[in-house]
Amino acid sequence: MQNVGLLILRLGVGFTMLIAHGWPKLANFSAVSTKFPALFGLSPEINLSLAVFSEVFCSVALILGVLTRWVSIPLIITMLVAFFIVHGSDPFKSKELAFMYMLCYTTLFCTGGGDYSIDRFIKKS
Repeated sequence: MQNVGLLILRLGVGFTMLIAHGWPKLANFSAVSTKFPALFGLSPEINLSLAVFSEVFCSVALILGVLTRWVSIPLIITMLVAFFIVHGSDPFKSKELAFMYMLCYTTLFCTGGGDYSIDRFIKKS
């Protein structure tokens, strides 16, 4: 049953991040880049590219269960930046979603993808 739970968690947070956050950023990259923050001395375009990498490509890998622990790291970092920097001065209610995603990704980092993942087949070889 634990492995079913990990599958549901991976699919749920993976698809939600991909569809609600990552894909819109990728599909409207030029328009979004004009409003995206410049953080850590990097341009908005570079920061947006890093967010897109995390929210699109790492989410797809998470959904498939490919290198689950490794692809959780950029997702955790993205949510830490969203929570503490982008929405740092906002009330908790405004940054609650980033916090919840961060908890899910941290859980997957700790547990791995479970038996219903490509990771399981990689381990067996």
